[in-house]
Amino acid sequence: MIDPVTLAVLKGRLEQIADEMDATLFRSAFNPIIAEAHDASHGIYHAATGDTLVQGKSGLPIFVGAMSFAVKAVIEKAARDGDLADGDVYIFNDPYAGGTHLSDFRLVRPFYRDGVVFCYLASVGHWHDVGGNVPGNYNPVATECFQEGMLIPPVKLFRKGVLRQDVVDILQSNSRLPGSLYGDLNGQINALDLGMRRMGALLGEYGDDTVTEALGELRARAARLMAANIADLPDGTWSAEDYLDNDGIVDEPLKIALDLTVKGERMTLDFSRSAKACAGPVNIALSTTVASVYVALKHVFTDVPANGGVLEPIDVIVPEDSLLSVTAPKPVGGYTETILRIIDVIFCAMANVAPERVNGCAYGTINALSLAGHRRDGSRWVMFSFFGGGHGGHPEGDGLNHGNAPISTATIPPAEILEAAYPVMFTQWALRPNSGGAGRHRGGLGAIYEIELLEEQADVFLFGERGKFAPPGVLGGQPAAMDRFTYEQDDGMHTPPMVSKMVGISIKRGQRLHLETPGGGGFGVPFERDTGAVLRDLALGYIDRDSALDAYGVAINPDGTLDAQATDRLREKGAA
Repeated sequence: MIDPVTLAVLKGRLEQIADEMDATLFRSAFNPIIAEAHDASHGIYHAATGDTLVQGKSGLPIFVGAMSFAVKAVIEKAARDGDLADGDVYIFNDPYAGGTHLSDFRLVRPFYRDGVVFCYLASVGHWHDVGGNVPGNYNPVATECFQEGMLIPPVKLFRKGVLRQDVVDILQSNSRLPGSLYGDLNGQINALDLGMRRMGALLGEYGDDTVTEALGELRARAARLMAANIADLPDGTWSAEDYLDNDGIVDEPLKIALDLTVKGERMTLDFSRSAKACAGPVNIALSTTVASVYVALKHVFTDVPANGGVLEPIDVIVPEDSLLSVTAPKPVGGYTETILRIIDVIFCAMANVAPERVNGCAYGTINALSLAGHRRDGSRWVMFSFFGGGHGGHPEGDGLNHGNAPISTATIPPAEILEAAYPVMFTQWALRPNSGGAGRHRGGLGAIYEIELLEEQADVFLFGERGKFAPPGVLGGQPAAMDRFTYEQDDGMHTPPMVSKMVGISIKRGQRLHLETPGGGGFGVPFERDTGAVLRDLALGYIDRDSALDAYGVAINPDGTLDAQATDRLREKGAA
């Protein structure tokens, strides 16, 4: 049996391979969404099953959860074709075969040892534009995947180490930004090349058998630890539900419902009460749902190693007609919004089971915003970006202000990078006061962004959420502020009819877009918050006097000091 020291060393070395692949792509990508926001991921996968063996620490966890399905799709295709060879690299973005949405392109490469596949290495990154009706590809009114971009099934990009240039030509000809696509593609190719070299060096140093044993033991330990964590929970069933604003086509809410059952060492997450598949692009494939469960449980059980063993004691139930298990050609472009709601309902259900482990819900939308137009020289420009918000309050403190969505470790693209790359100017980039949900531990604050166009004209597309249903708090914590988007026209500011989604907006030079993102939900009863923390929030501008009084029961004297007697009366009255 492998000794603990060797196992720990190999765990670190294997993770370092994935981390180096991440870094290689981040440094070489042309697209700011990869280069700056780190919307990409790399991992090492099982040769027979495609299960996750190792993931990088700086890539998107949601990708790692879904990529095992993608690698399995490649394994199955190679078995059908019977022509897998050393040097092959498969490329695809099929969201129904282990993908997420069409913007995310996957490269999968077998790693051979002595003529046998030892494992697979995989890379996924969000490309800037892959065709479709909307520049940047977040089309909130798509009714089929063909309106969201080009759909590429698993095909060989390299055959026995030789690049198939015709495949590259097809990809470039379907993008509004072929140069960006070419740069990102080569960044992913180089990341896999580096991973192959590092993997070869590791096996040469420790031997195939030792590394194989380590990979098996790491998975087994993750499964055992997850099962032990579940066994510590009380048996029973707990339920939670939340809603998406609409699907972009019909202005009706869509329910995401969970019945979570703990029985011994197993946990079942049953999403059967969720909405049926819808016309618009907030559907997701089953692989994406399972990946969302993986990410949420890793937030709750932070001590479990990140590999496929996490899901071994977990059962996920999703009906075939659900919006959480669609097949082609149902649109899935807005998958980010739906998986965030899955994570929210898991947090809310777990609050009843393991309150010491959960958070208030985060802001719950990436607010995918695209601006596109032509420069004075006639060249095309497409700005796509996502935006931050507040994270939920948690057992140990307040939520993070202006963080990224909890599906990832990505960062918000900096204003300086966006202004340098596109003809826009950020006239405001600030925290949003009073946006965090009140609680014993306050939810983090959302943000205010205001963008002014510097070119003659641009088309604008918004795909957001949380415009009608606020991010919930837990254990008595209050909900956060909701999403708010307005855009300027000649007659003033306007709001989208569906609040959080819209196409067909045209703005002129000097006109502005205004986005206020949600905060995070609160944790615990607000009247239990330390009065000193409330005074500090007031001094920092996080809340105003009305919020201190109404939400926290804290009375403030005219000079800004605490009115202790009035505060005691308010809190006693609130407790009663």
